[in-house]
Amino acid sequence: MKPPSSFLLIPLAFAAISAVLLVGTGCKKSEAPATGEAPGVPTLKVGVNPVPHGEILRAAVPVALRDGVRIEVVEFTDYVQPNIALADGQLDANYFQHVPYLERFAADRRLSLSSAGAVHLEPLALYSTKHRQLAELPEGSQITIPSDPSNASRALHLLEDHGLLRLRENVGAAATVQDVVGNPRKLVLREIDAEQQPRTLEDVAAAVINGNYFLEAQKHLKLDAKVLASESSARNPYANVIVVRKGDEARPEVRVLLKALQSTEVRRFIESNYGGAVVPAF
Repeated sequence: MKPPSSFLLIPLAFAAISAVLLVGTGCKKSEAPATGEAPGVPTLKVGVNPVPHGEILRAAVPVALRDGVRIEVVEFTDYVQPNIALADGQLDANYFQHVPYLERFAADRRLSLSSAGAVHLEPLALYSTKHRQLAELPEGSQITIPSDPSNASRALHLLEDHGLLRLRENVGAAATVQDVVGNPRKLVLREIDAEQQPRTLEDVAAAVINGNYFLEAQKHLKLDAKVLASESSARNPYANVIVVRKGDEARPEVRVLLKALQSTEVRRFIESNYGGAVVPAF
């Protein structure tokens, strides 16, 4: 179905985006401090995005070690390789995604992966370096949203929740730009890879950005951006989870990992370091 005439979609125009992964596999071993490599202590290799997942996982490392499991942190800069590496047996678990993304990715790639439990929520938000409040967005504003299906749907619902769009009734988590049936401000949506959005934020009126990519970019790019709208954390299905191969959910080392990530120490770490951009989901 074509979008209504008041709605414009600019196709992906960044030819080099597919090269965004790091050289080689797109991952690197963590440079985290030693965790006490005692002989006979089992080790879990856990794939993460650097911010905030890697930071949160490092806060859980000493907690897990007290319960007899050493955690090796392996960093990735994208949303694809951590699941591939887990399915291939290069990792024991990963921690970077929510369940709607996991389910769609696993179905598309025919991977046997499963959630072992929730850790935190990064409320998706509409950021801008040009405008300080939602009412300032002019007609015809260009807005980027993540290009992966689950987060694109999530972004569209965020825009609908704040009165910027109207989606087809009962479209649910499968919403795409083709489901936009009302666009009173004639917004121009651009779907681009999530990791590229912070770098293009100053070129558009606003962007619906995943919290981890914004937090990391803010450190390196020093973005002076304002949150114009944000998801509610109440009953939010997009909590980030520990993912394992199906059948490993009850593996003792995985249970220790989840217990450490849901510990009081990690809760305090999250609440004291992210100013509400990351909130505990346990």
